[in-house]
Amino acid sequence: MIPSVYIIVLNWNGKTDTLACLASLYQLTYPNFNVLLVDNASSDGSEEAIRSAHPWIDVIQSGANLGFSGGNNVGIQRALEQGADYILLLNNDTEVDPCMLGAFVEAAQRYPDAGALSARIYFHEKPERLWYAGAKWVPNNSRFTHIGWGKLDKDGDFATEGETDYACGCAFFASAERWREVGLLDDTFFLTFEETDWCYRAHKAGHPSIYVPSAKLWHKISVSFGGAESPLAQYYMTRNRLLWAKRHLNIHNRYILWLNLAREVLPNWNLNKSPGIGLSRQLWWSFAEYINIWRKYLKDPIFQAKCYGVHDYLLGRFGQQAATLKKIKRI
Repeated sequence: MIPSVYIIVLNWNGKTDTLACLASLYQLTYPNFNVLLVDNASSDGSEEAIRSAHPWIDVIQSGANLGFSGGNNVGIQRALEQGADYILLLNNDTEVDPCMLGAFVEAAQRYPDAGALSARIYFHEKPERLWYAGAKWVPNNSRFTHIGWGKLDKDGDFATEGETDYACGCAFFASAERWREVGLLDDTFFLTFEETDWCYRAHKAGHPSIYVPSAKLWHKISVSFGGAESPLAQYYMTRNRLLWAKRHLNIHNRYILWLNLAREVLPNWNLNKSPGIGLSRQLWWSFAEYINIWRKYLKDPIFQAKCYGVHDYLLGRFGQQAATLKKIKRI
């Protein structure tokens, strides 16, 4: 019997990208799949356009912006209720290779103890350049790095299947059995790091994440919240990286993360920038320079967004945090 796969596509005011993503699913060669479209209370006419263009798709209206975690959880629960064997979370700003789904199912059968499986992901605008070919946590930088990022995919350099530190949520494939065992995505995160948290929870239970290079797709990169370098993205990334680290890193690595975050957020104060003068004058000059830099940074939207992220983490404010988002939109 051919396993059933449920593909969950989450939409929030992304009508054009979502329609293109759904159109690409018509080309999938795998014979047994269903699509669940979860709409997070869009206001751009997405739901009506999707129902009209793709009447075969089951559209679920969540009734509110539940974020990546909450919206996908609605779809996951529906897929489990309907008897899915496997579930794929697929970003709405992607377009897929026709063989992607079959590649995932075959890999899942080769790795029955896997947690989540991830794809080989390319930039949509530069379709031969890689965006993700597995991931690695770099303790010295306190960041995950995407293996192969920006490189041309040639000579089989990124064609080795195997374990990765986390499976990218852009195309996140796991068995129904694993979802029931590990649980749903944690709504505390709302947006970013929820899939990383899930992967680490699964890994602690003995289920590693697997990179599957034969599963391919093309990604338009964080369109839904203004790009990876937008203030909104930086707020969630800063806050949620700290939350994820608290749950999954030891004290030493959490300390290093805080040091690295301080370097990212705070201006660079270099006492040795003005050699050849007395220490007192050097200190005064450096302090004055520091104040000037601070004035500049206080007007920087990214700096402010990261500060809000640290602030909300320290106060235990997670989820969507509408009040903070209003402040970020004004900067």
